[in-house]
Amino acid sequence: MNNAGNIFAENLRNLREKRGLSQKQLGAKMFVSHSTIARWENGTRLPDAAMILRLSKFFGVDANMLLQLAAQSDEAPNVIMVDDSSVILVDSIAVMEEVIPNANITGFIWPQEAIEYAKRNRVELAVLDIELGSSSGLELCRTLHEINPTTNVVFLTAYSDYSLDAWQTEASGFILKPLTPEGVKEQLKKLRFPFSK
Repeated sequence: MNNAGNIFAENLRNLREKRGLSQKQLGAKMFVSHSTIARWENGTRLPDAAMILRLSKFFGVDANMLLQLAAQSDEAPNVIMVDDSSVILVDSIAVMEEVIPNANITGFIWPQEAIEYAKRNRVELAVLDIELGSSSGLELCRTLHEINPTTNVVFLTAYSDYSLDAWQTEASGFILKPLTPEGVKEQLKKLRFPFSK
């Protein structure tokens, strides 16, 4: 990690501690796991530009300052998760990080934020809830494939009734909630466009 990365790590740790937050609490607010926060703070990994903007907004600091302190993240695969329940999102991210520890895993409650992220970053895997409030994970799948046809999409839902609709998209798979490491591992074997994990 270069000097800028070390400075970023120190600044992030200071910002978090001033707010009185643990790494787990900050991870929950950013929809990443606490181990991702730990890696950012020990300088072994840097967040991407979209996450730096999210951090700057949360902490009320200048985004340009944070962006200047960190380069784009390494070549680790980008995985996104979209679910309108923050509790499910945080729990699911922890499972994904256990199975794919080297991936950049980012969670979104709002589909439009996921779309903006996908426009700026190559997304290897998108794990999508099918019911997203007034939106649909099925429609989000189509939009993500318009942005990048090789994005693997796996649907995560509590309702098996949606399986037929899910298979009419270009999705790679379908998992019933709750997300488990075994379920993720099984789906990773079936991806249309395998990626290095």
